[in-house]
Amino acid sequence: MKTNMQTQKWDTSYEWKAVLLLSLGFGLVGLDRWIIAPLLPSIMKDLSLNYQDVGVIFGALGITWGIFAIISGNLSDKIGHRKILIPSLIIFSLASGFSGAAAGLTSLIFIRAIMGVSEGAFCPTSFAATAAAAKPSRRGSLQGLQQSGFALFGLGLGPIIATQLLLVVPSWREVFWVVAIPGIILSVFMYFIIREPQNTQGGQALHEVVTGEEKQKVNWLALLKTRNVLLSMLGLFCTMSCVFVISAMVPLYLQNYLNLSSQNMGIVVSAIGFGGFLGQFLVPAASDFIGRKMASFLGFLGSTIFIWLFANAEASVLSLFSLLFVLSFFSLGLVALLSGPIAAESAPIGLVASSIGLVVGAGEIFGGGVAPFLSGVVAEHYGIQNIFYLSLIGTVVGMILSLFLVETAPRKVIASASNPAIESKKVSDV
Repeated sequence: MKTNMQTQKWDTSYEWKAVLLLSLGFGLVGLDRWIIAPLLPSIMKDLSLNYQDVGVIFGALGITWGIFAIISGNLSDKIGHRKILIPSLIIFSLASGFSGAAAGLTSLIFIRAIMGVSEGAFCPTSFAATAAAAKPSRRGSLQGLQQSGFALFGLGLGPIIATQLLLVVPSWREVFWVVAIPGIILSVFMYFIIREPQNTQGGQALHEVVTGEEKQKVNWLALLKTRNVLLSMLGLFCTMSCVFVISAMVPLYLQNYLNLSSQNMGIVVSAIGFGGFLGQFLVPAASDFIGRKMASFLGFLGSTIFIWLFANAEASVLSLFSLLFVLSFFSLGLVALLSGPIAAESAPIGLVASSIGLVVGAGEIFGGGVAPFLSGVVAEHYGIQNIFYLSLIGTVVGMILSLFLVETAPRKVIASASNPAIESKKVSDV
């Protein structure tokens, strides 16, 4: 069978159509999730919210996202990708719209928690679907490309879209309904194009290249015992403690502590999205060549340096934008690397989406749920300028964890296959 897979012409038409749709889908995940950030000054005023309330809102979404990423990742391995992807896309789009109908803190938390459920279901399933569509030699690049839509739409274009829409709609409430529409349209295209993994060349090649074994039943304990899966879970927690703290709190830090105008704040915050967009594509792409382990270590090192520089920068728009751009390049690039190719390539047979779901879920629960809540508490009681210490601790720990990863990049693994001692160690470690 492997010989047939190697000689058969690769279906690039499906590969690129699937990746395009899944990239747009995950871009809408980012847009619907983060469109709230630039609207927070207005929302906080209208609903009488404080910093701690903001942390709870973001934390509620992160925790439900994490829980259902684990559940749905495993479920999609059993029932298929399409039955998860299409309904979840419709539900989180509607939840985005209903965010504009929130009457107070409780209803907004409830609506955003529902959004977390559906986006959590979409996330690992879409990563696995991309892995199933991608040719192994470019899996890291295409998974990075798919995940880069999150940063581009949610954190780059989101602030621009939000502020421009406020010029033509009555209030922040209508903004949520406008951004909900594209998801409904995209779900129709997915219905006609996305295939199940057993009907794709990449879905078969993923299992053959990574394991070379026949499909077998693997339980959760076996998944947790896989070194790279465990390290990816911890590593994603570390980088998300950076990503979600800066994404949720930096707009308020810039406006309330550094006293930037709302327009200048919007310019600086857009650096998170544009830097993250490049990082989510280029960091996994680079890992195809330099290896997953080296890319992870360099990503955490860069994040550590630039979170410190940003926290100590003066109120200069150009300086803040530049530092935040590079910081986001590294930190969001790590999100794509750890939850994409490393998680997929380390998964036991039949548990690709489960592996990704477990990694994403753990990272979301602690990094996307607990970290924003803690940053809200720190900001409310100790000053918003101290939130960056949480991120700094996370990136330093992540840098240490990267040293223990087992290399899984196909180019690196194939290159080392001629050395039996190295190959034996890799197999025993994984």
